[in-house]
Amino acid sequence: MMISKALTIAGSDSGGGAGIQADLKTFQELSVYGMSALTAVTAQNTLGVQGVYPLTLEVITQQLDSIGLDLKPDAVKTGMLFSSDIIRIVAEKIQQYSWRNLVVDPVMVAKGGSTLLQQEAVQSLINHLLPLALVTTPNIPEAEMITNRSIITIDDRKEAAKIIHAMGSNYVVLKGGHDTSTKAVVDLLYDGHEFIFMESQRVQTRHTHGTGCTYSAAVTAELAKGKTVPEATHLAKAFIQAAIEDELGIGAGHGPTNHFAYQNRLRGMNLEANRQ
Repeated sequence: MMISKALTIAGSDSGGGAGIQADLKTFQELSVYGMSALTAVTAQNTLGVQGVYPLTLEVITQQLDSIGLDLKPDAVKTGMLFSSDIIRIVAEKIQQYSWRNLVVDPVMVAKGGSTLLQQEAVQSLINHLLPLALVTTPNIPEAEMITNRSIITIDDRKEAAKIIHAMGSNYVVLKGGHDTSTKAVVDLLYDGHEFIFMESQRVQTRHTHGTGCTYSAAVTAELAKGKTVPEATHLAKAFIQAAIEDELGIGAGHGPTNHFAYQNRLRGMNLEANRQ
């Protein structure tokens, strides 16, 4: 039996809702073998980030070499990379081992507002990582930082997606969750030629911690299984929508999404179909 494998290169979230923890949960739920390389350890919970502790370049390099020398991933995603030096090392190793199907989630700010990417590292991400990306998955604030322009309208999103694509990313998924002016959440997929709009119902909830990590991890898992980018993105959209709608309701602040929800729904549908 062929096992699809995915690697996440990101920070650890001690609260379990985002980062490495969210990625591995998502990989597992989508039947993909998950591997990880930690870039930083955070002390955080639903109330916020209490501390960020980047790992040394030696430790990060050794983790990536360990994966590269033995366990070739079918897809790779990056999350919290924190600094320019870490971004450069990660980009070098991705090229050294010829890893493909790279999903770049440009994690910059935590849900509570804590900075997870140093300002000077944004240019490094643009220069070193985006040219390697199959897919880049920014939310609106992240896209604004990358493109250095304000994004308000749908046309603004289209222009930002074009700019990010021109920076080297083959596909851009510009997520619309931060635009609270509409009842629907409209995500935009751009391949350099056409725009595909993906719409879902906005859920009024405070339990959205880790949505970006989970979304991009679902894309990565599906790419690892051989799906196309549009196929992977549409499933990821359904996965995160279920994770938000079927909330766990834990924590006193920005609670985590429900990584069980998508598969639980499928199991429920199968049970209902069997009864009929």
